[in-house]
Amino acid sequence: QVQPVESGGGLVQPGDSLRLSCAASGHTLRSYGVGWFRQAPGKEREFVAGSTWSENKAHYADTVLGRFTISRDNAKNTVYLQMDSLKPDGTAVYYCAATLSIVPVAETEMYHCWGQGTQATVTS
Repeated sequence: QVQPVESGGGLVQPGDSLRLSCAASGHTLRSYGVGWFRQAPGKEREFVAGSTWSENKAHYADTVLGRFTISRDNAKNTVYLQMDSLKPDGTAVYYCAATLSIVPVAETEMYHCWGQGTQATVTS
């Protein structure tokens, strides 16, 4: 099965940008829907953005709509999350996960392959 591996996290200031990457081994991500989630300290893991495999449609949480962009590079077997205009509440561990669902899904239980996460910290 596919094994996602996240990278690209770091320490930035409010208003800055980060681009997270989700690379995969084992299988091509083209065959999976891919979601980005985040978990802040003391909070539950929450959906951020997703991309369906069948039509490559993007969907976003309301809290990031207009600031975050999910995209795929099938040649590199990688999914990206471009995060612009970051806010301090964007501080979290960001996870990439794969789903066999062909429709957009935001529930964690619909994703069955998870990466280890990458830390993004937004602070002045």
